[in-house]
Amino acid sequence: MDAIVKKLMPEVAKPSRQEAEEAVRVLLRWAGDNPEREGLLDTPKRVVKAYEEMFSGYQADVDQVLGTTFGEVSGYDDIVLVKDIPFHSHCEHHMVPITGRAHVAYLPRDRVLGLSKIARVVDVFARRLQTQESITAQIAGAIDGSLKPRGVAVMIEAEHMCMAMRGVRKSGSTTMTTTFTGEFKNNAAEQVRFMTMLRIQ
Repeated sequence: MDAIVKKLMPEVAKPSRQEAEEAVRVLLRWAGDNPEREGLLDTPKRVVKAYEEMFSGYQADVDQVLGTTFGEVSGYDDIVLVKDIPFHSHCEHHMVPITGRAHVAYLPRDRVLGLSKIARVVDVFARRLQTQESITAQIAGAIDGSLKPRGVAVMIEAEHMCMAMRGVRKSGSTTMTTTFTGEFKNNAAEQVRFMTMLRIQ
């Protein structure tokens, strides 16, 4: 799946750290401030370091994250759900934060994932420039492609700072997206079970 995502992105030469820091100085000047004043002297270095962490998903290999599975499950073949996975991402249109929760479920065929792997997959895709629709589909596609389960269900609830901080400025509004594959997509009863499990506290 990650190979497909990368294929959609044309190859670009990565600028040096020095070039990235200079770009931050340009933006500071454009915003109307002086990058040479005391409070901003180290800001370019801090921003570049923060970007390394916030966009570390570009360096992560989701196929490697999902590489280890387990077959000893004592015959268990029902829904595995990890809900309320917090994440932070950035809108690819304005590069401002998206904050939310992901709920990820799958129906095992003969193997299962370590539960932490599901949270890590959410982080891999969240730590890239994203739309909520894309991250929802990418999480489902990665698990579907790697584990080959009978079905995958993903729901994301998130607040977009591009709506809260600019434009219409509607703070607190939440966007919800869902993706279903396999039995979740073809069987409405499985979708209802997924939604019902999300409501259980």
